[in-house]
Amino acid sequence: MPASPSRPSYAALFRIPHARSAFLAAMTGRLSYGVVSLALMLTTTRATGSYAVAGTVMALFGATSVLLSPVRAALIDRYGARRALIPMASLYGGLLTAFAATAWRPGAPATAIGALAVAAGACTPPLGPTMRAVWGEVVQDERLLRRAYSLDGVVEEILFVSGPLLVGAVVQVAPPAAAVALSALLVWSGTLAFVLSPVVAGVRPAAAKAALGGRRWGGGRRRWGGRALAQPVVAALGVGLSLGAVDLLVMAFAEQHHRGADAVAWVLAALSLGSALGGLLNGAVDWRTAPGVRLPLLAGALGVTLLAAGLAPGLGTLTAAVACAGFFVAPALTTSYLMADATAPPGFRTQAGAWVNTAVNAGSSGGAAAAGLLVGRLPLGLCFALSGALALVAALVCVRSARTPRPDTDAGHGTAGSARPAETDGAQLPC
Repeated sequence: MPASPSRPSYAALFRIPHARSAFLAAMTGRLSYGVVSLALMLTTTRATGSYAVAGTVMALFGATSVLLSPVRAALIDRYGARRALIPMASLYGGLLTAFAATAWRPGAPATAIGALAVAAGACTPPLGPTMRAVWGEVVQDERLLRRAYSLDGVVEEILFVSGPLLVGAVVQVAPPAAAVALSALLVWSGTLAFVLSPVVAGVRPAAAKAALGGRRWGGGRRRWGGRALAQPVVAALGVGLSLGAVDLLVMAFAEQHHRGADAVAWVLAALSLGSALGGLLNGAVDWRTAPGVRLPLLAGALGVTLLAAGLAPGLGTLTAAVACAGFFVAPALTTSYLMADATAPPGFRTQAGAWVNTAVNAGSSGGAAAAGLLVGRLPLGLCFALSGALALVAALVCVRSARTPRPDTDAGHGTAGSARPAETDGAQLPC
């Protein structure tokens, strides 16, 4: 099942037996996440007639979904994808369906809507971290694994762009609650097809690996502390904080220049396009520098381009600057996921990826909230500069972390417990 071609390409990923079907199934389920946010917001607004209630419901849904992600990932590592993901997806899909039924018509009670949203968020299946953990198990070639993670990030960008478009198509012919029900169907059917794939079934949970190794489950955890994840998590947090502010800042910029919502959509599409191109290039290049060296450079480059975006005199210049910023987003996140994977012992990869995922999502929410407080109080150029500064600070923290030697890692070797040697090229994998 492992793949180690001499000159790996993106196509080589799908020559791994059953990898294509598992990837497509996971992406079907993850399309639900591109649909659900806008669908929930539109449904709540229509049902309650209150933007304040809609904002509160979305905040609660996002908080439980993001903050509990490592806990759900630990269940998958502990019991395996099939035993953990099917109940999660069934609960999540069922709660979304109940939400859609409750809020189908105006006048639904806000308390019931909020409770269902909180419960659904708590059960969100971590399909992204699980898919990346599967890649980490079945791909042994470092270059091919980087391509796998890059492709994953690029396709995720496409899903989060196409999801709102799908919601827009649904609400043309049905109430917004129908889009929530569609999100439930996507995640349940995609998850079921994913866990039934032979390539997923072949990945042993941590409990089975511990039993085979004669160790009680959790033994690897003693060799894998939070410090090992510090650099990728901090970088992902900085990227998330910066990106979370961009959406609102672009909207404020467009209003300041008397442009409509269509202009905002084009600027944000340029961000996604830049990220997709950067992700594809990052996966195609065989880098000679270690991930721990590349990561602060990528985060720093994102920060610098956002600083420059604040100097844009018009929307065309801003679009170009935002596209350049996007060029560093997918590579930075891909590198963070790769480093987290390299630090995790076998059987703990889902949790490692989930911590990075949680950091970028929590950062995005925090960045959006901070931008909401600052826009209108500070000059817009300064707001862009502050969003870039967050990524720069994260880059500096990563550099400092990279210079701190780890007691459990020898120079030029992977972290203890990793399934493959770290991609260090003679440099110590930073903590």
